[in-house]
Formats: sequence, C-alpha cells, structure tokens
Amino acid sequence: MRARGLGILLGVLLVLSVTLSAAGQSGAVVLVLQARGPLTPAMAEYLDRGLRLAATREAEAVVLQLDTPGGSIDLMSRMVQSIRASQVPVIVYVAPRGAMAGSAGTVIALAGHAAAMAPETAIGAASPVGGQGEDLDPTLEAKTKEILKAQARSLAERRGAQAVALAEAAIDSARAASASEALEAGLVDAIASDVPDLLRQLEGMSVEVDGQARLLHTAWAFPQAISQTLTEQLLQILTNPNIVLLLMTVGVQAILIEISSPGGWAAGFIGVICLALGGYGLGILDVNWFGLVFLVLALALFVLDIKAPTHGALTLAGVGSFIAGALLLTFVIRAHRRPVEVGRQALIGRFGEARTPLAPAGSVQVAGELWSAEVEAGAPGIGPGERVEVVGVEGLRVRVRPAPKGPVDAGKPEL
Repeated sequence: MRARGLGILLGVLLVLSVTLSAAGQSGAVVLVLQARGPLTPAMAEYLDRGLRLAATREAEAVVLQLDTPGGSIDLMSRMVQSIRASQVPVIVYVAPRGAMAGSAGTVIALAGHAAAMAPETAIGAASPVGGQGEDLDPTLEAKTKEILKAQARSLAERRGAQAVALAEAAIDSARAASASEALEAGLVDAIASDVPDLLRQLEGMSVEVDGQARLLHTAWAFPQAISQTLTEQLLQILTNPNIVLLLMTVGVQAILIEISSPGGWAAGFIGVICLALGGYGLGILDVNWFGLVFLVLALALFVLDIKAPTHGALTLAGVGSFIAGALLLTFVIRAHRRPVEVGRQALIGRFGEARTPLAPAGSVQVAGELWSAEVEAGAPGIGPGERVEVVGVEGLRVRVRPAPKGPVDAGKPEL
C-alpha cells in the first residue's frame, strides 16, 4: 500500500512538473484590447498603440475584443491596415455576449489573423449608409459597395467560398449572422465564452502573419488587459453624439452671452472651450488643431489676466488650458514619430516572393497580398518562387530586386 501511495504521489508530482514546465517555457503574453462603441480616431490610435506595445513585448498575440455598430470607412480602413501590417497575430474576438461586429466592424473582424465570437453575438449588416444613417446616392452606393466587397473578398478568401459569400451578402443585402452561422460558414474560427476559453481553443492553430505561416501557442499564455489612456478615454467620450450636441449648444449660448455682455470673460472662455470640444467631436477639428486651440486660448487668458483684475482666475484657467493643449499635442507628436507601419510606403524594405516570372514585369506576394511588380533597372530577371525585396512603390505597382543571399537584416520585416 505504501509503495502504491508513493507511486501515485510521484505521478502527481510528474504531472505538476510537466504543467509548470510548459507554463514556464511559454512565458508568453497575450495583450487584450477592448474596442467598444462606434469607431473613432481615439479607438484607432488605441489599436495602434496596443500593436506597438505587443511588438515591443514580443507578445504571442493580440486579442481585439470588439463590440461596435460600425463607423466611417476611413477609420475602418485605417484599423484594417494596422491589423494586416502587424507582426504580431491579431485575434478579433466579438464579445461579450450580446455584442456585435456590425457594419464596418464586420470588415475589421475579417482582417484578423484569426477571428472568434462569443455566444449570442452577431456579425454583418455591413451595407454602407451616409453619415446620418441616410441612404446613399445610387451611384455612390454602388461604388462603395463594390470596393467594400472587393476588400471583404480579399480578406475572406482564405476562409473559403461560404465565408466569401456571407461577407458579400453582409455588404450587398445587409445580411447579419449569429455566432453559430458565422462558424458554420467559416467566417470565424471559434465560438468562445471568454478570453481564456478562446486562447485554449486557438492553441496550435496556424495563421498567416505577413505572408508567413505561424503557429499560435496561446494555451499557456497570460492574457494582459491594456486599458485606454486618460487622453484616449476623453477623446472617445467627446465623439458621443449626445455630448457633442450638449457642448455645441452650451458653447454657442456662452458666446452669445459674452457678446451681449462683454467684459466678464468667463462666458467667452467657456464658449470657446465647448466649441473646441464639440468641433473635435464632429470631426471638424483634428487632434493637432484641437491642441493648438487650447494653447492659443491659454496665451490669450494670460494676457487678459494682466489687463483685467481677476485676482488670478484667468491665469488659473490659462494654466489648465495650456496643460490640456500640451497633452493633446504630445498625443499627436507620438503618433507622427511612429514609423510608417501601414499604407504603401510601409512596403518598402519588405521581402516577398515572386509568383510569376519577372522579366521585367509580373506579380509578387508581399505582406500577404498579391501585387503587380517590375524589376528595378539593371537588376536581373527573377523566376517564380524566388525571394524579392521591395525598393519602391509606384501607384499600384511595386518595384523589386532580388533579395540578398544569406541571413536577412533583422531590422527588415519578413514576408
């Protein structure tokens, strides 16, 4: 009996050892971002920051937990480009229960290297409409639908014909699908009750990141939530239509009060601040102009406090305005200093593979996409399957040369 008990104990210790060893060897982190509500510039910046952080920390993957009714096509395209350009696998997860990936959110979900939904969620209804929800002009609607369907096809084709058909129907006829319907069509890879369940289900799954197959090792990864910064939260709040309406109403009324009874300064100050905040929420002011308004206002308040006996009230208001403007401009400067990660210029320096003979023109696959290409002047012809390096982009055509032999420079992203 004693020997049997010792054997059981050793078996338990062995299992624990293997488990702890696997967890220790993984040491992997999965960053979890939460995108809720309509698409906004602050949400797009939040996604970009999360992807940069994931690359810096060498995260195993990024989970973008999505719950959105949609938003502008420009913001959708920016977020799609960020996801497709990411060197870290991005898993778009429509959650929690009751959430949706509606309209533009459908295309964002398709852009993920993997996609999943929680039970009782929905995806689809991606027909384009105007900024106020109105129907588009027939010609504009047809053009917009065609470009969206082409984008959806390119993102969904790896998932099979059923997934492509469902994605096109979501745009053409505003079709929506439940989680089980989306899984059956191959539009998503899993239905998961929460993030830990999602990571367990995606263990060992092969995804294509920047043109290369990559296995996900997420079962033992530690999910780490990345919250929005205070600036991102404030900018997100300012895009709420109800908040925008309130700010614009108060701003106009305060300006009228200042005009009718000049000299008090308080009403004018409040009016300018509210109109600046409302202007950002309406998309009239970009973040950089938004910050400059606060800085100019701060300077005006400092000058006025010298000439008006306000006992430092305007100076205090000016300091607050200056701090707000400085924080917003810091937000912008950080974004502008970020190296180009999306768009055509991001292709320069990337490596790809020739799909047809380049003598001198043909096609290559770079960053998971097929491009028309031509060999740069003076370079030899390139055969199918040979590695190439992008040295320029001209319209919809890339200019390439044979990739250097031997180890690839670690500073350049791989195919």
